[in-house]
Amino acid sequence: MGPQRLGPARLSGCLQRRTPGMVLKAFFPTCCATADSGLLVGRWVPGQSSAVILAVVHFPFIPIQVKELLAQVQKASQVQVSVLGTWCHRQQEPEESLGHFLEGLGAIFSHDPWLQLCRERGTRSWSCKATYHQVSNALNTPTEDQVMLIFYDQRKLLLSWLHPPTELPDCQIGDTTASTGGLADIFDTVARSEVLFRNDQFDEGPIRLSHWQSEGVEASILVELAKRASGPVCLLMASLLSLLSAASACCLGPYILSRLWKLWPLSFIRSKLSTCEQLRHRLKHLSLIFSTEKAQSPMQLMRKANLLVSMLLDVALGLLLLSWLHSNNRIGQLANALVPVADRVAEELQHLLQWLMGAPAGLKMNRALDQVLGRFFLYHIHLWISYIHLMSPFIEHILWHVGLSACLGLTVALSILSDIIALLTFHIYCFYVYGARLYCLKIYGLSSLWRLFRGKKWNVLRQRVDSCSYDLDQLFIGTLLFTILIFLLPTTALYYLVFTLLRLLVITVQGLIHLLVDIINSVPLYSLGLRLCRPYRLAAGVKFKVLEQEAGRPLRLLMQINPLPYSHVVHTYRLPSCGCHPKHSWGTLCRKLFFGELIYPWRQREDKQD
Repeated sequence: MGPQRLGPARLSGCLQRRTPGMVLKAFFPTCCATADSGLLVGRWVPGQSSAVILAVVHFPFIPIQVKELLAQVQKASQVQVSVLGTWCHRQQEPEESLGHFLEGLGAIFSHDPWLQLCRERGTRSWSCKATYHQVSNALNTPTEDQVMLIFYDQRKLLLSWLHPPTELPDCQIGDTTASTGGLADIFDTVARSEVLFRNDQFDEGPIRLSHWQSEGVEASILVELAKRASGPVCLLMASLLSLLSAASACCLGPYILSRLWKLWPLSFIRSKLSTCEQLRHRLKHLSLIFSTEKAQSPMQLMRKANLLVSMLLDVALGLLLLSWLHSNNRIGQLANALVPVADRVAEELQHLLQWLMGAPAGLKMNRALDQVLGRFFLYHIHLWISYIHLMSPFIEHILWHVGLSACLGLTVALSILSDIIALLTFHIYCFYVYGARLYCLKIYGLSSLWRLFRGKKWNVLRQRVDSCSYDLDQLFIGTLLFTILIFLLPTTALYYLVFTLLRLLVITVQGLIHLLVDIINSVPLYSLGLRLCRPYRLAAGVKFKVLEQEAGRPLRLLMQINPLPYSHVVHTYRLPSCGCHPKHSWGTLCRKLFFGELIYPWRQREDKQD
């Protein structure tokens, strides 16, 4: 009689779903293991044959009130929450009467499959089964499936964020990590059902629930006060920033201001000074932090938190540096030591040039060219020392105002230090440019004349080397010029080598400063602290621990969150930075050095995420 009541498609679907030996997975919160008897409220995931239990509705209750509660939760969270079965903490009634009672509840709430979880008080004995009412009515046979009981910490699962499976390895049951592909629905169900846990009217009304808040809400009065004050503070700071931008626009006008910044001297200076780039970078971060727009995703929220912690740490380190500089008159000591150091550097450079103008390392140099280059560079050193002594009365005041900039953050102070180093070593940069240009001119001249001897020439239009026939006069002039350049090359190459090494030394010091600025700007300190103190917040997957595996008893597992590795945390949440990074590879850098091309191995990072 049963099979005739079901259509062929429906019957085949039920039989396909009701495969012999099928095991269902029931995710049960550990906070409900000691709860009183009641109804299991949660979501059924048909694609995975899994049931996610969210709370326990305790007896006594009115069924219509339970249905109204589930309707409110579904409307608020867009999660198909329903009554999945019954939970019995202790077996105090006879089995037959309890079975009739459970059948009555199954008829009222009508969910297929209907879970029945029981635990006897004071023992470790569990009873788990799933009953299919539709299949039993159709085939007139008892249909029960085994249930695999998986315990999970509801609070950790609610607060955690499961990362995409593309970044994570696969895993299996044991001590390894589980694949996140099938766990996304589980995490998403618990996260979207937060209204069921947070709404106090459910606990204070006629329906009494047990969920993770039954063990107490993890909170702090300071955290709650910070949350309450964050809204007005962000609104105030956003208003101040908008007022500042409006005032600057009213003074000059937006069009005039933009055109002024694009003028050649200002645009050139702004692009070359690290301080301007760092201030622009921090101002953009400040506007993002105090923006009143709500974060659309956990990634944006985490980015705001990382920016806030990075700026707070930056300002704290800057204040420490400021207090150190203004204690014991250290700024005056630095100002008094700066001019003698500049004189000592100039004196060493003069000794180096005098050594090059003689017979360095016993090498025979072209004396005329050697004397011209040496006197040219000595004159530049004399001009630079005169400029330093002219500025010496104002150095202490300049350093005092530079020290005050540390209150804006340690990165601003380091950027100013990098710019000061660039200004103090500007003469070394000029020496390097002069030597590189002269050396590059000779190298390209020799390469062109070498092609002349082989009957070749460089085709500018086609960008290739073509064959060419030269007459006797051209070959004679080419041979003469090649001989002159080849004999002058060692002298030029020696000056180029020395000043290139000095330039690379300055670049290395600036690169270390930029690296420190980049670390402070880009390292996700909040995410790393969260990974250290609350590792379950950043989930890379889960791992299962076997609690019970005995014949005749259901398999019970404990699902634990596997935290995201520190390397993945840094890679995923790394902040955009205006710091510098290498522009050329080592091969390209060596090629440029050999041919005398100007090198700028550090360039500003192109921030595409801003």
